[in-house]
Amino acid sequence: MICTIVYQLTKNMSMEELKASGFDVYYVDHTAGLWPQAASGVPFSAATFQSTGDPITDLHEDLAAEQKARVTYDNILRLCEDSPDVKDVIRFLRQREVVHFQRFGEALRIVQDHLDSNNFYIMNPAFDNGISGGGDCGCK
Repeated sequence: MICTIVYQLTKNMSMEELKASGFDVYYVDHTAGLWPQAASGVPFSAATFQSTGDPITDLHEDLAAEQKARVTYDNILRLCEDSPDVKDVIRFLRQREVVHFQRFGEALRIVQDHLDSNNFYIMNPAFDNGISGGGDCGCK
């Protein structure tokens, strides 16, 4: 959706508008094609995804990612004061991040409810299924 907004905002820009907006640097590399990157110019990479195979750790990572996305949308909303159409879409996307955060929180609670509450931070419940008391980690 963000790429669509960028496309719609840039598809009819003149060269003068490109230069005046600072978009000319992007244009040199990508014309008006969509290229996923951070505002800093760092291209998207699958390396940004984190996965450990431990559902508790991964759900915490998911919760953090949703909050970071929400903050990004908050920042975009602060910058696009003169574009109500953009703001409406960003508000919608921001609300989705809030809902995702809530669902990941519920999932984390469900995972923790089904584990031995004395042990769920000292083992990987997806891997160490038969271990109680911490297994080989030296925990009791």
